[in-house]
Amino acid sequence: MVVENDRWLLTGGTVLVLVALLLSGIDPHDRATWVLEVAPAVIALPILWFTRKPFPLTPLLYGLVFLHALVLIYGGAYTYARVPLGFEIQAWFDLSRNPYDKIGHFFQGLVPALLAREILIRGRFARGTWMIGFLAICVAMTVSAVYELIEWGVAVVAGGGAVEFLGTQGDPWDAQSDMAFALLGALVAITAFGRWHDRQIGRLAGRGGRDRIAT
Repeated sequence: MVVENDRWLLTGGTVLVLVALLLSGIDPHDRATWVLEVAPAVIALPILWFTRKPFPLTPLLYGLVFLHALVLIYGGAYTYARVPLGFEIQAWFDLSRNPYDKIGHFFQGLVPALLAREILIRGRFARGTWMIGFLAICVAMTVSAVYELIEWGVAVVAGGGAVEFLGTQGDPWDAQSDMAFALLGALVAITAFGRWHDRQIGRLAGRGGRDRIAT
């Protein structure tokens, strides 16, 4: 069941992402990298619309999905190692590299963890706060690990052409730190957003939809 506010959120978020996608694609730093970086956002949009009636998400999750999409699109336009905001953060904290990619990996843990949590609770696939949180974090880390494998696969196939997509900036521990930030995002999703998320899931169930709330 989709109510008017959620429909506006879904429509507004979609328009915002499409505009950002169009602008970022006009003259990206590296076209191939741009395609790879924005692909998850392009894939997610139709899924959100196809599932809006049988399984509408909470406003919190919709908002974070769109924010994650914007993070990906912004990074894709410049490549993660060259994002201006990243250079600003690098200067503020006197870092040795542009850290913008870590923001992307933080969201890579945050959003999948919340999505997994929502599915687990509403579908009653698991019970108990600790078990649901643990499983949600496991899902997020699986997503992170699969993404690192995809990066490795692209590097094997493209060779030197994958440098911009990998964005390691000479860091031999880049993959490990990427997963650490994904873990941090997943932990934030469970600890900082848990109660807010629960309230929104409860309101969804109160609308008379098909989903159920685990107790």
